[in-house]
Amino acid sequence: MARKLYRGSIIDVTFDGAVCQHAAECVRGMPTVFDTTKRPWIDPMQADTAEGAAQLREVVGRCPSGALLIGEHEEHR
Repeated sequence: MARKLYRGSIIDVTFDGAVCQHAAECVRGMPTVFDTTKRPWIDPMQADTAEGAAQLREVVGRCPSGALLIGEHEEHR
């Protein structure tokens, strides 16, 4: 499976389902962004504040498999 890009206003998230270990760190950490009942199930627009983006970075950083990665927007670095 190819890595899929989910665009946000401050940062993007990419996901590779072939790598995912389904630990659910993302869903537990930020259920407003990672909601498996919705399509698309990842919505970085829900983290559209500096605080939300910081929390999203932290939650993605806890992904044990590396299936989730952050893509920084140049203007928000």
